[in-house]
Amino acid sequence: MEPITQDQLINEVLHHIQTDPHKRASGLSDFILGAQDGLVNVLGVVLGIAAATSDARIVLVAGLATTFAESISMGAVAYTTTLADADLYQSEREREYRHLIETPNLEIKEVRDIYAGKGFKGELLDRIVSTITANQDVWVAVMMAEEHQLAPVDRKTAIRAALVVGLSAIIGSLVPLLPFMFLSVSTSMWLAVLVTALVLFIIGAYKARVTVGKPMKSGLEMAVIGTVSALAGYLVGFILKVPPVP
Repeated sequence: MEPITQDQLINEVLHHIQTDPHKRASGLSDFILGAQDGLVNVLGVVLGIAAATSDARIVLVAGLATTFAESISMGAVAYTTTLADADLYQSEREREYRHLIETPNLEIKEVRDIYAGKGFKGELLDRIVSTITANQDVWVAVMMAEEHQLAPVDRKTAIRAALVVGLSAIIGSLVPLLPFMFLSVSTSMWLAVLVTALVLFIIGAYKARVTVGKPMKSGLEMAVIGTVSALAGYLVGFILKVPPVP
């Protein structure tokens, strides 16, 4: 293999950082969770109410009540879930430290089995095992990642997750409500479905662009699944439709 020149190294660094950088999570999953949940749930509610009554005021009140209850609930779930993940990681990490003291030979065998399963063997495998088990912190970190498939969770991110999920749920929830503020109930129902499907498509396509997958396919999947789920609300409202007052 020819030695790499400084120019080649600089070009590769620039490509790695600017042209094709690694994508960070940066709350993307939290945003999608909140926005999709807000869009689908509130659309289902407003369609159900709109199918049962022609009073736009009732539709808006029900939609807004669902919006804020949903956003607070989703934010709280994101907060407690993040804390639970952090507690699980810490609990398993402490257990691994105890196992290193109480059953060191078994833990060494587990490290050997993990890397033997990756194709390492002979002297190289022995060196890998001895290097990892020479430092308890490294040893535990390897076992957490390789054996338990767990990554460290910063408890400070719980508040950020709650805010991202809660705010995105509010933003998503307002989308299907907007038509009812300006148009008749019958017109707003189908416009809300179309607008919500379009927003879901955009979210799905964006997710595929920053992660993996085909934007068109991902967008269509999210739009179809979300819209069909919301139409269940319309079906309930249609079946239980309130008869007009004589």
